[in-house]
Amino acid sequence: MAVTDPLQIIAGGLATVSTFTLFEWLDNYLNTEQVERVIVGEPKQTNGLPSENMARVSAFVKKFRKTYPHIPVELVDERFTSVLAHRAMIDGGLKQKARRDKALVDEISATIILQSYLESKK
Repeated sequence: MAVTDPLQIIAGGLATVSTFTLFEWLDNYLNTEQVERVIVGEPKQTNGLPSENMARVSAFVKKFRKTYPHIPVELVDERFTSVLAHRAMIDGGLKQKARRDKALVDEISATIILQSYLESKK
């Protein structure tokens, strides 16, 4: 989700959703919210080549584009976002147990990906 005002753009996480219920969640969300485009993390290895997760992401993007052809999808390099998410959690004072919450790490990583995309469009 991105919130805009004349002075700033702020990225924020929505939710971590199970793969099994993702398209049901998307149907509900896209039918109630105005969505201009969808930003998807592009998993790459440190050398820039696609990671093994890229096959899953490509399958998702293909299905999304077929299901919602009116909504553009853009891929954004997600390298190091988990590291940045953990750093933000530490800097924010979260206890070690909270930092092990994969859903929270994923949500913070997604926020970092979206913020990176928004900053690249300034």
